[in-house]
Amino acid sequence: MAHERAGQLAQESDLINVDEVIAAYYDRSPDPSNPDEMVVFGTSGHRGSSLDTAFNEAHIAATTQAIIEYRAAQGTTGPLFIGKDTHALSLPAWKTALEVLHANGIDVLAERDDEYTPTPAVSRAIIRHNLGDGARADGIVVTPSHNPPRDGGFKYNPPSGGPADSDATKVIAARANELLGDLSSIRRTSYERIAGEITRYDYRTPYCDELSTALNFDAIRGAGLRHGADPMGGAAVQYWDYLADQGLGIEVVNPAVDPTWRFMTLDTDGKIRMDCSSPNAMASLVGSRDRYTVATGNDADADRHGIVTPDAGLMNPNAYLAVAISYLFANRPGWAPDAGIGKTLVSSSLIDKVAAKLGRRLVEVPVGFKWFVPGLTDGSIGFGGEESAGASFLTLAGRTWTTDKDGILLALLASEIIAVTGKTPSEHYADLEAEFGTSYYARVDADATRDQKARLSQLGADDVTVTELAGEPITAVLSHAPGNGAAIGGVKVTTESAWFAARPSGTEDKYKIYAESLKGEQHLREVQEAAKALVDTALGA
Repeated sequence: MAHERAGQLAQESDLINVDEVIAAYYDRSPDPSNPDEMVVFGTSGHRGSSLDTAFNEAHIAATTQAIIEYRAAQGTTGPLFIGKDTHALSLPAWKTALEVLHANGIDVLAERDDEYTPTPAVSRAIIRHNLGDGARADGIVVTPSHNPPRDGGFKYNPPSGGPADSDATKVIAARANELLGDLSSIRRTSYERIAGEITRYDYRTPYCDELSTALNFDAIRGAGLRHGADPMGGAAVQYWDYLADQGLGIEVVNPAVDPTWRFMTLDTDGKIRMDCSSPNAMASLVGSRDRYTVATGNDADADRHGIVTPDAGLMNPNAYLAVAISYLFANRPGWAPDAGIGKTLVSSSLIDKVAAKLGRRLVEVPVGFKWFVPGLTDGSIGFGGEESAGASFLTLAGRTWTTDKDGILLALLASEIIAVTGKTPSEHYADLEAEFGTSYYARVDADATRDQKARLSQLGADDVTVTELAGEPITAVLSHAPGNGAAIGGVKVTTESAWFAARPSGTEDKYKIYAESLKGEQHLREVQEAAKALVDTALGA
């Protein structure tokens, strides 16, 4: 059930006390024996709040030292690119990381204190550097993505440029937790002493200038569009400002940066959350949609996208993924004819139908963008997208653009689609529904303890003892993804006209149920209810 003020502007009582959050970062010391205060890498890095003693100075110093040791063991000796977003904890954590990196003799490249760097810009910098013959680079992004303002986040991108895989993060987290018990072994020099010695790097200019290698800027410039770009107070704000001067018809909707995010409307659960796929979090932009040919939003580190059109409002992320795939594979002659389509197995089955029509191989993987990294690196996947509004794709010439999600790229693609076809992405989606049928898709979250999340991640086909789902025979129960055989970390149950998947959240004490029906809204609700009952029974809830 939605919060009573969901979609309404935040009030003073909803805002964090920035000074309190930052003070807690330095003042609170984690207990390395307490599971709630350990370093834990979810689907994309370690996240938590300083107020919960889950994201504090000790965590970041230990994790940075662990990354340094890991990259050395992997033979990574090139520079390390580091960037931060606009969360209150990002600047303190960025400084802590730089103190440890510098003291350990790492050749680090960083933006300035008052600059912000989207996740895809760090990915792009790593990829660009590693095209050469020198020592390979890697990176760190200081961001909790779309999480609430009280949270901090810290993620590692290896030389592939994309999110670190679980093999890497397990090693890094284990070593970081060892170091939490003995901080004296961490080498560190105060930021005030080293600030003038850090090599400053301009992420923005090359990233923005090179976007024309992945998008048809000529078409966009010639179409006379009005693109309203909302950075949502995040790291993309300086990038959209730069792009607004490139003749692309871009207007920056809200250039404000405020670590309280007081200009946001509340998300469905009543929290401030920079989720550009949420109609409630995006309510302000949706309300002004008639002013623009297309309007777009990005989360705090700009790895996600939200697409708003005058005719439909905020598009469901799955709907836009299906349209983007349909458009790109028809308008990218430079891509290999056997380049496949990557999707997470909790994305809409409409994507399967689009792939079949295109005659393209479908690569269905578990949740997490890291699974698309190999294919985007070697060009065997032209497009990789996940249901939570994250995607990236190859350049016009079929080469790697980013191997992490790129919300700016996908936002600009909406303008290209309109410029080339004369139709909005939502109008294209209406055409897909007319051809393939209407998809009814939703994700719901439920509270779960740490133990329940662990049990859910281990569920398998044998744990699903029922034979029907919402009145239909169950045709398959999956615990591993068909595209690469990797464990889902939960289960997916399918019938002829519906499916659901359940998996634990990697960042919150919740589990998620994704469901889709091709029969209607009522049937979708029945699938969701049956799914929750099945999962609760399996978890003993």
